[in-house]
Amino acid sequence: MAFFKSQLLKVIEWADNTHDTMAYKYPIPPKTQIMMGSQLIVRESQVAILVSSGKIADVFEPGRYKLNTGNMPILTKLRSWKYGFNSPFVCDVYFINTKQFINQKWGTGSPVMMRDQDFGVVQFRGYGIFSFKVSEPAVFLREVLGTSALYKVDALMEQLKRSIVSAISEAVAASNIPALDLAMKYTAIGDKAEEIVKADFNKTGISLVNLVVENLSLTEESAKALNERTRMNILGNPQEYTQYAAADSMKTIAENAHKGGGMNMAGTAMQMGAGWAIGSTFGSAISGSGEKGAPPMAAAMTAPTVACSQCGATISAKSKFCSECGAKTPFVAAGKFCSACGKQNKPKARFCAECGTKL
Repeated sequence: MAFFKSQLLKVIEWADNTHDTMAYKYPIPPKTQIMMGSQLIVRESQVAILVSSGKIADVFEPGRYKLNTGNMPILTKLRSWKYGFNSPFVCDVYFINTKQFINQKWGTGSPVMMRDQDFGVVQFRGYGIFSFKVSEPAVFLREVLGTSALYKVDALMEQLKRSIVSAISEAVAASNIPALDLAMKYTAIGDKAEEIVKADFNKTGISLVNLVVENLSLTEESAKALNERTRMNILGNPQEYTQYAAADSMKTIAENAHKGGGMNMAGTAMQMGAGWAIGSTFGSAISGSGEKGAPPMAAAMTAPTVACSQCGATISAKSKFCSECGAKTPFVAAGKFCSACGKQNKPKARFCAECGTKL
């Protein structure tokens, strides 16, 4: 009789001394039975589940129980026990940890694509933290744990992270937030992603308690591409481009001056002038796009001229006074044109100064 009694379990409990165990199967040695009237102790943040022949039977919330047919109705029905049945029995006992698993990290392993209204398709990365817990122990046992004797957070973490990253991507797409505004919308995106991911978590008996987005930023490649496109967009405003070109030139000058110890002042001055010149040139080219005509300097060189009738000096046809003798332009007469070469000569000339033909 002593040998038979040594094979009976009188107390069943699990003192969890870990921080990452989600489920634990109580070890029952071979040829050992649970005594009717045994003590089942379920601590806070735990749930105990009895499994008979692979079927989930009774679930026990935190507390101390004396096992009998009265508090094991499902197992009693499965075994067809009569009321007052008092013989030892065999079943599996699982303890499910229902506490929150906090400060779990998530992050985008690879860049996530998003479509921006202004810049097209760009890529971003993100990371943050989340907290979760087992809210439906029976569902978790059936859908996740299976027949495992021990289940830790790490075994489930990869799946949870992927669900969160997928939800973040979907939330960004649904919000239509411009790429440049991602940093200002962490809370809105996190709340939207939390709504999306909860349904996915619930399928496995898990609840998402909290989701925090700590960072969402464009990849280095996308950031460079946006900077280049922004530069090109400035071309649409001549004044802004002139200012941008000058500022960019000043930045380069400062860097070169720092590297050269400030010795090459002449070169610095030339670079400053070049910066303003480039900006002005591009600005003029933009504002005058579609307009044709000679540059101001060329126009000045080809302005019509006449010879002064008093002294013969060549002056502008629009001058009111001769710049050489001061005579009024009403006395300015057009010069003689050579019939041979077309050269315009002074009014009193007798021979062409270009080809010698008699005028």
